Amino acid sequence: MKRFTQFIIDFLRAGFTGGAMFWAWMLFLSFFIVLWGYGEYVQLRDGMIVTNLTDQVSWGLFLASFVFMVGVAAAAVTVVFPAYVYHHHELHKVVVLGEMLAIAAVVMCLLFVTAHMGRPDRLWHIFPVIGIFNWPNAMLTWDVIVLSGYLVLNLLGGFYFLYKKYSDRPLNKPFYLTVVFVAIVWALSIHTVTAFLINTMPARPMWFHSVMPIKFITTAFAAGPALIIIVFMLVRKFTPMKIADEALHMLSQIVTWCLGIALFLTLSEVVTELYPSTEHSFGLQYLMFGHNGLSGLVPFFWTAMALMLGSFLLLLIPRVRRNLAILPFLCIAVFVGIWIEKGMGLMLPGVIPTPIGEFTEYVPSSIELMIVTGVWAIGFFVLTVLIKGAVGVLLGEVRYQEKAAS
Repeated sequence: MKRFTQFIIDFLRAGFTGGAMFWAWMLFLSFFIVLWGYGEYVQLRDGMIVTNLTDQVSWGLFLASFVFMVGVAAAAVTVVFPAYVYHHHELHKVVVLGEMLAIAAVVMCLLFVTAHMGRPDRLWHIFPVIGIFNWPNAMLTWDVIVLSGYLVLNLLGGFYFLYKKYSDRPLNKPFYLTVVFVAIVWALSIHTVTAFLINTMPARPMWFHSVMPIKFITTAFAAGPALIIIVFMLVRKFTPMKIADEALHMLSQIVTWCLGIALFLTLSEVVTELYPSTEHSFGLQYLMFGHNGLSGLVPFFWTAMALMLGSFLLLLIPRVRRNLAILPFLCIAVFVGIWIEKGMGLMLPGVIPTPIGEFTEYVPSSIELMIVTGVWAIGFFVLTVLIKGAVGVLLGEVRYQEKAAS
């Protein structure tokens, strides 16, 4: 226990060690975290009236961000799967960094849900024994189970690996590989269940189709690896850790083909909804073209399509895809495009119009923007600390022997 306690102390010390650029970055994030604290305080004090959510549009920016980040969390499997199933040597060296990203992403997911609840002090109602844990009847309960389980699996697998590396002890492979393979399957479950959360609503025709879970997985496996590539390239630039080009090339191929499948599914959805053009397509029509002067989402949709399609066409060219000077910008385009299309472009037209045909436009309030940007800042704050600590252990800069000797 003493050694593990020392590991946590040394890990955090490495995570909070850096130069002027590091502290400037952390202070920048801290500014938005303070805004998050203020926004949460105002929302708890005054209630959800400080948001622009209404009876007509009850799911807004909070849940749009949640749905997107669940996909980013699940996408850690794009590093773990090639490393342990296909024995990709270069990805195997950095697989734990993908698990650190998954931990930060799940933390963000839980914070987005907490913000959407409005009264998180009533969360005890869902706890077993003291509340009603409505399982297996409630799809929301399934989501709680799979997200909490995925967080535990990544904490267990990632920090077990790092602790053994820190202690210079061999892994218990049967135990560790069991955790890894369970986590691979579990990663698919968290985004599938999140898709089930919305596509089991027959009153919301834009969501009510069986392709939704597949679309969720493909967009997740495009946006997630895009972010991982950016993180890996930042690690290469600002730390002594060398991440091989082959690892980046493997991830860029995953981004390319999953993005292509996602675009194909989007096109199929457009044709299916708009060709007969019944009243069930009003949500998609509103998203793409507006409705009677209500066109707030139209620029978002076409911007997302331009970013996704443009980056996909460029990524199809091997010479461009393998150019590591261009690749980060394409990954940013993919990430932003999918965030718009999967967040604002999926959640909002799903509730607009309402089941009785009401069209009510929604624009996030300043409090909502404070909370959402603050949660993103918390996520990147946590990710920075986790990545720096993990890199220190992987490079051997953080070791128990050195501490004991001193």
